[in-house]
Amino acid sequence: MNEELAERIKANPKYKELVSKRTSFALKLGFFVLAIFYAFILVIAFDKELLATKLSDAGVMTIAFPVAAAIIVISFITTLIYVRRANGEFEDLTDAIREDVKDAL
Repeated sequence: MNEELAERIKANPKYKELVSKRTSFALKLGFFVLAIFYAFILVIAFDKELLATKLSDAGVMTIAFPVAAAIIVISFITTLIYVRRANGEFEDLTDAIREDVKDAL
């Protein structure tokens, strides 16, 4: 890629909008997932008995397993949310940028 093309892309207001929206959205989702993971670890560290509570008197499964499974599912869901937005709004902005600098290609 030549320098002129790179500079035109960087100067494009749609590029700045894309970078801003994408970074903001990724940080929000990332912090959300990290907060869930760290909350789980903090509960393990400071209140083991809570997660060691059995789901039934006769069973051996504790609350920790479904909570951990839910955290993994939430992580997948947040990834799907990001991918849907990336393939929608972010891809539309990328196409608009490509269209604006098409003559420099």
